[in-house]
Amino acid sequence: MTKPRWFNRLSILFGLAFLYLPIVVLVVYSFNGSKLVTVWGGFSTQWYATVLNNPSIIEGAKVSFLVAAVSATAATLLGTLAAIVMVRLRRFRGRALLNGMLLAPMVMPEVVMAVSMLLMFVTLGIDRGPLTITLAHTTFTLCFATVVLQSRLVELDPSLEEAARDLGCPPAKAFVSVALPNMIPALVSAWLLSFTLSLDDLVISSFTTGPGASTLPMKIYSQIKFGVTPEINAISTIILGIVVFGLVAAQLVSRRSEQRVSAAA
Repeated sequence: MTKPRWFNRLSILFGLAFLYLPIVVLVVYSFNGSKLVTVWGGFSTQWYATVLNNPSIIEGAKVSFLVAAVSATAATLLGTLAAIVMVRLRRFRGRALLNGMLLAPMVMPEVVMAVSMLLMFVTLGIDRGPLTITLAHTTFTLCFATVVLQSRLVELDPSLEEAARDLGCPPAKAFVSVALPNMIPALVSAWLLSFTLSLDDLVISSFTTGPGASTLPMKIYSQIKFGVTPEINAISTIILGIVVFGLVAAQLVSRRSEQRVSAAA
């Protein structure tokens, strides 16, 4: 027996409101002219000017975006290699161990991973800073990038590469020329997912950072300790706008890539 349509629509509406209504409220109150986040004091953009003129926030944003971009790129490259090994080399000694190591960060508590990273850097005598945060974030996001790329690589028909090799194309060139263009949507998705996870991380960054290398989430967390202000709402709205722009751009790139592949076929 199927449930009534009004119940399904109400459930969807409630779920969407539960997910997105707080975000809408945050964006609206980022234009609040009052210093109190719960009292509307009229429309104003003063808090955006305050954020853009805050050198501490700007410096934290630079560190966060640089670390997120580098770690996402490294995670995507390593994830591509890991996906190739797991999909193309189906049987080899140590496959189960490698698969477990790749998936472990997805189920491991972040605080455990953060403490282990901290102990490793201290033992090796590595000065903590942007480099250690980047290494930690690459390790953390690698598993997510690998899963996305592996699921795409499984769907590709290996006979296309075999045909290219039969025509005299070397294996590496056959993969780059045939398989890689079909993986562009997955590559973009893996990079964006890794970038977002790195940009949003607080726990691992807090353990692996050093003096003068605070990320934007760490700056926001330190300000929230003294109370939430419309400035925090403005920062969050700017980040939300950047993420939405990236998602739209990625969707356009993926659509154009699929259209090119379809036209070539």
